[in-house]
Amino acid sequence: MSETWNKRTKLVHGGTRRSQYNEVSEAIFLTQGFVYDTAEAAEARFIETGPDEFIYARYGNPTVDMFEKRIAMLEGAEDAFATASGMAAVNGALSSLLNAGDHIVSAKALFGSCLYILENILAKNGVEVTLVDGTDLEAWRVAVRPETKAVFFESMSNPTLEVIDVAAVAEIAHAVGATVVVDNVFSTPVFSNAIAQGADIVIYSATKHIDGQGRALGGVILGTKELIRGTVEPYMKHTGGSISPFNAWVMLKGLETITLRVGAQSESALQIATALSGHAALERTIYPGLKDHAQNDLIQTQLDGNGGTVLSLDIKGGKDAAFKFLNALTIPVISNNLGDAKSIATHPATTTHQRLSDEMKEDLGITPGLVRFSVGLEDAEDLIADLKQALDVSQA
Repeated sequence: MSETWNKRTKLVHGGTRRSQYNEVSEAIFLTQGFVYDTAEAAEARFIETGPDEFIYARYGNPTVDMFEKRIAMLEGAEDAFATASGMAAVNGALSSLLNAGDHIVSAKALFGSCLYILENILAKNGVEVTLVDGTDLEAWRVAVRPETKAVFFESMSNPTLEVIDVAAVAEIAHAVGATVVVDNVFSTPVFSNAIAQGADIVIYSATKHIDGQGRALGGVILGTKELIRGTVEPYMKHTGGSISPFNAWVMLKGLETITLRVGAQSESALQIATALSGHAALERTIYPGLKDHAQNDLIQTQLDGNGGTVLSLDIKGGKDAAFKFLNALTIPVISNNLGDAKSIATHPATTTHQRLSDEMKEDLGITPGLVRFSVGLEDAEDLIADLKQALDVSQA
């Protein structure tokens, strides 16, 4: 029956498993281990576990299992493995796939910690890393080789909001047998259909839209059962990057309202971006839902026209003006999360991407005046008025 359900029904009921008490809200199983009736039962469970059998919380847990099944159902994936954070998911997916001597091609427009994993961890361990302009399909064709093991990219980049053609890059990668790994945070599991478009592994920081209220860390890796249980799970359970049951429960409850929250946030983001586009204090307003965005046509097909919940504002006057703007805001908070019910403003050049060289920032379009703005659930008109007065202050 669940296979025929629509998205919102899946997000409320998918993966539910009840204890003998038949609770309405999903139970939190806060236990690190499980009891076996006999020594023989323990031996058998370590050989193979059934659907209602668990060994240790690092390997699996009933609450975690519910979250994994529900998010897999939403994403259209066969299976999922929940992780301690979004970066644990990125590291787990890439490190479990790649060995010394392997080759990976990645888009260069990435979150700073993702670049760190590629350049400082994988490269140090003998993986050859090639970085390309993710929006340039010819660059992917040139970089991918017969021995390429994987490709990796953010479907919508942080913080400059470039949109990469998932289906086209997947076709190029699959032609040489490479695994396609997509960090899908900015596209959100509500708007994206990356697996249907050719992604083999999809990664989310559940800390963002899945929780949506700034409460807990979490991540998830989604893909085929073979990839998740045969490749990802052995690495994750032995290196200890699994999610806590309590955090999994928070994410599970967050999924119940994610379509409502993300839909409202995306509508507000478009309204705000439209209102601010062409403002005298701005060098540019970056939002994939605007018709002047370089990949707006791709947004129409890949994300059904939804530009997401984040926009970036490049403020005239560089860092000083950006800081004046941030300090003048009265409704949004200054922090470095996104996808929250509260609107959040971030200065990437001095926070999330501060470790990058000035040359790399310039190459990626992370200017001193760039502010990333994650749109929350406040009234859009209130946010527009606040942003406009802060922009006026930035130029004073």
